[in-house]
Amino acid sequence: MERYELNDTDRHLIEIGLDVLAANFDDGVYNHTVGCAILCKNGNIYKGVNCDGIHGSCAEYITMGIAISAGEREFDTIVAVHEKHLNGIIPPCGNCRQMLFEYCPDIKVIVNDENGKLIKVKARDLLPFAWEPVLC
Repeated sequence: MERYELNDTDRHLIEIGLDVLAANFDDGVYNHTVGCAILCKNGNIYKGVNCDGIHGSCAEYITMGIAISAGEREFDTIVAVHEKHLNGIIPPCGNCRQMLFEYCPDIKVIVNDENGKLIKVKARDLLPFAWEPVLC
């Protein structure tokens, strides 16, 4: 698994995710508890929060949907955040890992490594032996 160092753009992406969460955090109801920011290859950045409920959706899904709805198809880096998690970073859940693998397997995902250091890894490396659609 290749690991990438964070740069200033990555740190800015984390700040954007934390800012969108702070602006929308729903304390007590917990509908919006994760922020997300995604950097497209053209430099555009989109942000979103999760929408919880009986069939809620993760912040990564919401943010990816916003970017795709704006016409984006090429993605560079994504991060999910909450200020109380280690380094403010939340790793993607299994559903999000599968979605990222299917939409953009080479997108870099900001996560904490096993020592708590912030790194980036490709989505494909977060989901070994992933299910792949079979085209007939």
